[in-house]
Amino acid sequence: MLFVDEVKIYVKAGDGGKGAASFMRAKFIPKGGPDGGDGGNGGSVVMRGDKTLNTLLDLRYQQYYTANSGSGGEGAKKHGKQGDDLIVRVPVGTVVKNCETDEFIADIDGEMDFVVAQGGRGGKGNTFFKSSTHRAPRFAQPGEEGASLRLKLELKLLADVGIIGCPNAGKSTLISRISSAKPKIADYPFTTIVPNLGIVKVGEFKSFVAVDIPGLIEGAHMGKGLGDRFLRHVERTSILLHLIDAFPPDERDPLVDYEKINKELAEFNPLLRDKPQIVALNKIELSPDDKSLDEMVNYFKKKDIEVFTISAITGAGVQNLIYRLYEEVKAGLQRRINEDGDKED
Repeated sequence: MLFVDEVKIYVKAGDGGKGAASFMRAKFIPKGGPDGGDGGNGGSVVMRGDKTLNTLLDLRYQQYYTANSGSGGEGAKKHGKQGDDLIVRVPVGTVVKNCETDEFIADIDGEMDFVVAQGGRGGKGNTFFKSSTHRAPRFAQPGEEGASLRLKLELKLLADVGIIGCPNAGKSTLISRISSAKPKIADYPFTTIVPNLGIVKVGEFKSFVAVDIPGLIEGAHMGKGLGDRFLRHVERTSILLHLIDAFPPDERDPLVDYEKINKELAEFNPLLRDKPQIVALNKIELSPDDKSLDEMVNYFKKKDIEVFTISAITGAGVQNLIYRLYEEVKAGLQRRINEDGDKED
């Protein structure tokens, strides 16, 4: 399935039905008075979070959404039928913004409904305006027009662990080893062009969700390479796993790559600078000697950064890394529970 994480759509809520201006006509009631009913309310456009969806693909091909309008009122005090709401299903994790102003509207972060365009109210019939001083009103209200606007939808995948790193660091190989995800894997940069979600099992009954973010390069926050298109997917994660190709074939400095990517994260969103991060030095099977690997490990230990040495190809060190990530995911969940409790107090 094609992965689409950003679309623009147009939504139009239903208009309210007009009220009726009518009078009772009965043979034995010469002064029946006004009996016009109210118009029905227009239907609203509602965004509904759906956990079974993981892409905005359907919305790319259908970009116009219009809810039903309400029916007009009738005589004999008959009210018009209300227009049905239009439900637009989107993946959980979708952020809704005003396309024209970029103003935040909603974050569909669970299986929830959110009204993005309110239906117009039905007009009042002339019965509503009857009073002791105005016994025969000959007018009724028109219905209100339903709201309409252009929306920008951005999908931020909901994952516990975000796997980041330079192109060809081995992120796809790792997620294919630790989960059932089957990303395309090749020995050239930018093999992965979409994020890949995988469920990582920890023991028999525990698990967490990891997402493989396509390779980042210097200037990504400004759109260079694959750009900032996928950086938003790491914002919701509990922890970042920074995967480093410890022995790249072009002999570039892995530590320089590490610093550049962290700079890109901070430039994209300063809050990412403080997100918990674990480093994994990958491809240790290519190490020419223990000394060069030890030097890199000591670099991170001196900076008080937790570091693991692994091989995504052979599986060496991977299981210990999984258990450590799960501990951090649990700690992140507890932090969110505590924060929510403080807000309620």
